[in-house]
Amino acid sequence: MSAGGATRRPALELLEGAERRVATEADRVREDAATPDEVVRTAAALAAEVHARASGEAVIESSPPSVLARRVLGMLRACFVSDVAAADPQPSTAELVPVLVALEQVEARLAPTWDQRFADRMSGPDGLELVVEVAHDLRSPLTSILFLAETLLRGRSGPVTALQERQLGLIYSAAFGLSSVASDVVELVRGRDRLADLEPMPFSVGDIFESVRDIVRPIAEEKGLEVRLMQPARPFRMGHPVALNRVLLNLVTNALKFTDEGTVELSAQERGEHVEFSVRDTGRGIPPQAMALLFEPFRRRQREREYAFSGSGLGLSICRKFVEAMGSQLEVQTELGRGTRFHFALLLPSTELSSPAGPSYAGLR
Repeated sequence: MSAGGATRRPALELLEGAERRVATEADRVREDAATPDEVVRTAAALAAEVHARASGEAVIESSPPSVLARRVLGMLRACFVSDVAAADPQPSTAELVPVLVALEQVEARLAPTWDQRFADRMSGPDGLELVVEVAHDLRSPLTSILFLAETLLRGRSGPVTALQERQLGLIYSAAFGLSSVASDVVELVRGRDRLADLEPMPFSVGDIFESVRDIVRPIAEEKGLEVRLMQPARPFRMGHPVALNRVLLNLVTNALKFTDEGTVELSAQERGEHVEFSVRDTGRGIPPQAMALLFEPFRRRQREREYAFSGSGLGLSICRKFVEAMGSQLEVQTELGRGTRFHFALLLPSTELSSPAGPSYAGLR
């Protein structure tokens, strides 16, 4: 990397040494390169550009902006600074400044736009934790919205008109849905398949059904849909009510989303100590091409209004994980133009408790 016969300068010799050190440490950025040779080539190209800029020669920008180029340049700078500190004698300030300025110029050329910065962060080792941080940041204001909407709905701040009650109901449902998505993100990213209520507890299937209907009622009324409940003869059971409530709420919300007229039915049929839960709608059904990826999170729609459980696909993935954690499988039956039915059966021993001591389901998020 000589400058065409020009007198060699210590700072540029140190730059050459830094390039060689980067080449020997290619494994540090191996995940951003197809092969170790790609790291070596990138380091050589960047060092040549820095050399040319520092020497006042014609600059050839042979390394395009990329995650790899930015990381290799950072290594090159670190190695160079380290070698300068260890050099004896050290290069003069007049020799160092052109190289340091050249490094800054190359860094500026490689600097990503804001969308590239975000993509770099997301693709890095802390990318998933960034997702969790964003989800947590969303849940705090949404919890406040839920609390205030519920306070107004109950008339604690004064009487409300029928129209205001309906509007507050829509606000509550929308905020609850967003809060659930944030919770889905946290649980999926952290790989949680455990149940929030680890030990089975007594609960009322009827209470869960009523809670689900109360939350989705504003959505159903806005679309002119009926939500039907078919409860079991023996509603008091032993199981995991928090997870069950979450699954049924997600499924019913989704059914309402893809149903334009008719009904959404939430039912529980006894089969001995097992209870089969079902959410059936009269919506448009799920097309065959969507079935293969139905339970996949973070899937993309190919076309506008194409069927997807949610924009991110998280809801159904979480439903499946909770159902499996409760010892069952989430099944789906669908027919285009006629509707869809999600169902699963759980072993829920009956209990004689008439007032089960369980959580309040209306506030579950």
